Amino acid sequence: MSEHYFTESPSSEAKTRELTLDLAGREVTVETVSGTFSPTRLDLGTAVLLRHLPVPEPGDILDLGCGWGPIALDAALSAKDAEVDVRVWALDVNSRSLETTAKNAKRHGLKTIRPVTADEIPDDLQFSAMRSNPPIRVGKEALHELLSTWLPRLAPGGRADLVVSKNLGADSLQKWLIAMLGTGFSVVRTGSSKGYRVLTIDRV
Repeated sequence: MSEHYFTESPSSEAKTRELTLDLAGREVTVETVSGTFSPTRLDLGTAVLLRHLPVPEPGDILDLGCGWGPIALDAALSAKDAEVDVRVWALDVNSRSLETTAKNAKRHGLKTIRPVTADEIPDDLQFSAMRSNPPIRVGKEALHELLSTWLPRLAPGGRADLVVSKNLGADSLQKWLIAMLGTGFSVVRTGSSKGYRVLTIDRV
């Protein structure tokens, strides 16, 4: 069976490389590693998402499926620039993703980033923001389980931003999210670029 970026403990050889990319309005050099999501470049969907995100509000931010860390790094850097007090929970099942995110956070002195598995997040914690390029290819059932587990943990007044390819079901996912979350949440498309939709969920 071939490995995927959502494999918990990849057994393939870990091949690292350095990338220089724009995060939070500056050039940032990071390490990436094989066996994680998009190890050779900043994924196009993630790039679209990052361009649509506001400066974080104070509180706890969840990067759902952090990979090697671009969304978490962007959030932590933006918050640092704006002198906003945040904790960024970089969540993934892939041990290699968590290790690489931790290295990148340390490299840039970002002590607000906490790479974690799901069982390391306190059960009663609510999030002021969630940001994700969710793992669509994990399959619809697993994706729905993931989103229905975490999105309801938005704090009142909190905001989640997801990026999904139009060709991989962004519009049908939006309809499902509206039905799943029910009253008390709004789900609106706030961006569309290069074949990707940005879906924003607000909890009132």
